[in-house]
Amino acid sequence: MNIVRNRKEKKTEPLRTSINSKMVEQEGENDDEEFRGPYSETAAPADTCALLNGIDTKADQVQFSRSPETIWTTAIQMFIPFLLAGFGMVAASLLLDKVQHWPVYRNISEVYILVPALLGLKGNLEMTLASRLSTHANLGHLDSHKEKLSLTIGNIALILCQAIVVGLLASVAAVLFGWIPHGEINFRHAILLCASSVITAFCASFVLGVVMVGVILFSRHFNINPDNVATPIAASLGDLTTLALLSYFASLFYQIRDDIHYSWLLYFFIIVGISLVPLWAYIASQNEYTRQVLFSGWSPVICAMIISSAGGLILDFTVSEYKGVAVFQLVINGIGGNLVAVQASRISTELHRKGRLGELPNNMQVCIGPFDAFCSSKKTSHTGTAKMLMLMVVPGHLIFSYAISYLQAGHTSFTFIFMVVYLSAALLQVFLLLYIAQLLTLSMWKSGVDPDNSAIPYLTALGDLIGTMFLGIAFHLLYTIGDGDSDVGD
Repeated sequence: MNIVRNRKEKKTEPLRTSINSKMVEQEGENDDEEFRGPYSETAAPADTCALLNGIDTKADQVQFSRSPETIWTTAIQMFIPFLLAGFGMVAASLLLDKVQHWPVYRNISEVYILVPALLGLKGNLEMTLASRLSTHANLGHLDSHKEKLSLTIGNIALILCQAIVVGLLASVAAVLFGWIPHGEINFRHAILLCASSVITAFCASFVLGVVMVGVILFSRHFNINPDNVATPIAASLGDLTTLALLSYFASLFYQIRDDIHYSWLLYFFIIVGISLVPLWAYIASQNEYTRQVLFSGWSPVICAMIISSAGGLILDFTVSEYKGVAVFQLVINGIGGNLVAVQASRISTELHRKGRLGELPNNMQVCIGPFDAFCSSKKTSHTGTAKMLMLMVVPGHLIFSYAISYLQAGHTSFTFIFMVVYLSAALLQVFLLLYIAQLLTLSMWKSGVDPDNSAIPYLTALGDLIGTMFLGIAFHLLYTIGDGDSDVGD
């Protein structure tokens, strides 16, 4: 029997060697044209593995293989969620245009600083959750019912823990940034901001976290790459949900802050929110994947919150000067963050599939120029996706801008000059973000940092800062050349 076994092993060894060499030759090819599914590495030698093990069943091949995802399939999967996300951002923009006239926004200007910071939570937490779970789905970690339940509970607890802490820090940052122009801190305003921020962050993160888990499991079930659909849907729901909750709670607390019978509720929400942090942290620590993020994932979300708060300071200034900025701020920032999150999520998934943390694949380099990030497939395998995402910018902004115009929202006339200046700012923003995404994601991976947990918070926060800054410059330029509307500072 040993002689027969040895002969079989000798016969299969050349076949195994030739297969491995062929896989090495094919690795890295056509990365720009197709994106392999979660079982791509085992799908290629499926027939051979069956032959080597004496198995000749098509059922196993179906289980472990998935059709290549062409660039057009990717485009379709991205564009539909992109449109849904865009209309969600339009709805949030219309809401911001409405609530900016509420008493709480007029009398407590620090609320404007909270808006980008809390809306940035979808990039810091929900979109990071979507990217992290998309990678788990593509690696097959969600196929087991036990692992699926453990990952779901652990990730929900993780984002609730982070949401409360970051929400509290965002309110503190808003108070400090609000102190800069005025030179004083109003304690009553600070308590209102803290209570509003904590309860908004908690409620929004719970709702959006549950939705994200459902979307990724749904995508996995129907053989759709969750990297393409999860982050846009997080963006579509995140802005509207968070802004609605923030406006509602801030307005409610503004009305009851002077009522002795109800003003204690502000302190109650702050104390209860903080006291629940250890519970969510304990639950998150029970899962091996979320345990790592719990101890190492704080610096990205806190730094991103500070960056977004700086964008909020710019928003506070520009809204006071140009009322038309409010309705476009969420659209330009949302689209930029949406597109760059898709790119970062896809790059991160490929890095997990092709190499170990700290080692870059042969077809990917950290130090590349802007031209290489969009045109040279030899130095990066995601140039096709980058170009496709850039092509979505102008049609997307045109659709969403004219939707705003049709609904007669905002304080801006849609002239030809306005659209040229506005679209130029949007294109430049997305161009910079996609290039930074390539550099940042690969740099993190090479440094031993998982980009699924760290890249998207920085990128979406930079998108908020760059988008708000470019939008303010665009409106200033329009008023300088005489194309602005007459309601400046009204």
